[in-house]
Amino acid sequence: MNLENTQVQMRKGILEFCILNIISRGEVYASDMLGELTSAKIMVVEGTLYPLLTRLRKAGLVEYKWVESSSGPPRKYYWLTDDGTNFLGSLNKTWTELNKSTRAITNKPRTITNKTKRAKTTKKSAES
Repeated sequence: MNLENTQVQMRKGILEFCILNIISRGEVYASDMLGELTSAKIMVVEGTLYPLLTRLRKAGLVEYKWVESSSGPPRKYYWLTDDGTNFLGSLNKTWTELNKSTRAITNKPRTITNKTKRAKTTKKSAES
């Protein structure tokens, strides 16, 4: 099994949730989203963001507007729709539950497994 592939899949699984949270803070430019996601090590590939934003817009969760820029071409700014806000509220509840469940599993102390017990027993038998 490839560790890097698994890590990428884990990040992809929470990418939409993170993007919606960033947008929920107010109108945001895609480049600023990309910067935040990259610095948080959630996403580093720009080509992933724009198709996801298009999908979120088609789903009615985000909208955008073009804003003229004094330093170049117009910029597209995104914000959450009412449906997007409600959707994110549900995702936040799910995240809280998943986070709690995951911590319950990952924070449990390790115990000796049957395999480990067998190995120790076999070793003791061999020494006798």
